[in-house]
Amino acid sequence: MTDKTTPQASQEIVATPSSTRRKRLLVVFGAIAVAASAFAAWRFFSDDSLRSTDNAYVGGQVVQVMPQIAGTVTRIMADNTDRIAAGASLIQLDSTDAQVELAAAEAKLAQAVRTVRGLYANDARYGADILAQQAELDKARADLAERKAVASIGAVTGEDLRHAANAVLKAEAIYTAAQQARAQALAQIDGSTFASHPDIQAAAQRVRAALIALSRSRIVAPVSGMVAQRVVQLGRRVGPGDRLMSIVPLDRLWVDANFKEVQLKGICPGQSAKVTADVYGKALIYHGRVEDIEAATGAAVALLPAQNATGNWIKIVQRVPVRISLDPAELLRNPLRIGMSTEVEINTSSCDAQWAAARKPKDDNAAGLYDVQAGIAETRVKEIIAENMGSHK
Repeated sequence: MTDKTTPQASQEIVATPSSTRRKRLLVVFGAIAVAASAFAAWRFFSDDSLRSTDNAYVGGQVVQVMPQIAGTVTRIMADNTDRIAAGASLIQLDSTDAQVELAAAEAKLAQAVRTVRGLYANDARYGADILAQQAELDKARADLAERKAVASIGAVTGEDLRHAANAVLKAEAIYTAAQQARAQALAQIDGSTFASHPDIQAAAQRVRAALIALSRSRIVAPVSGMVAQRVVQLGRRVGPGDRLMSIVPLDRLWVDANFKEVQLKGICPGQSAKVTADVYGKALIYHGRVEDIEAATGAAVALLPAQNATGNWIKIVQRVPVRISLDPAELLRNPLRIGMSTEVEINTSSCDAQWAAARKPKDDNAAGLYDVQAGIAETRVKEIIAENMGSHK
């Protein structure tokens, strides 16, 4: 029995693949149309005021701890990951030489005080001598006048008169010498009080310098934070400028968000920002503020800036760091570390002009720690002066 196919059946068999292909194309084009419509709707209804980037990292200060004097490390009181407070002792240097210098300076100050006491005493003594010599001169002059009055009647001899005149000349010379001696003594103390005398001030400065050098043999933390990058070891000889360790204030961290230059339009200080850190995931949100846009792109301040004037030039979209401040309370609850990856979303719908106007330049100041050292030195100087003044108050 032969298999015969009619023309109608042949047409149906040929038409079937073509129909399937058309259906598939319709499905593909339909999906594309739906996706395009969805994207257009999302673009239409989405908030264009949001700027986001995942090129953002935690930043912070890395405070270097360095000695102010040369010395040998005899004790280390802090190590990596230790949390320390400002003013806490970190490193002790050998203080033997500083103690010897301080003792010598204190002895010289005591000697200077006693020497100046002698100068003031000499002034008083010379003043008394002048009064005594003035009295002697007045007496000699009166004696000469009396003898001259009776010389005309022969009551005194010529020799007595000459002796009286010579006595006046001698008294005048002694009186003049007393005045010159007092002037010389006064020149050493004139124009100054006891405490402000140059000899005492010079000796006091040596005591201050020696005491401050001794206090600097104990290296303290300039800020509160966590110790990192400790490189100092016991017995090492260190000098001014040597890096010993670092301190990171973990309550003063920020985020450097590197936005493309085309994203910077509308970003201004004071705008709110949401920050998520990879370490905690997207469920934990930090609430920050835009401090400002950095002054240069990352490429412009790189160690080897791009040389766009030479060779084949290819335009590359630049990124500019935007600093985001973080809430210290949130950092305390959920600590971060410098260099951690984050994602940032900034709401550019409005600028907080009041926040930007109230924002002041940061004043990181550790001078108070060193003012204490100067205050201790000043107290010690006053004590030495008081101990050696005696009755001269």
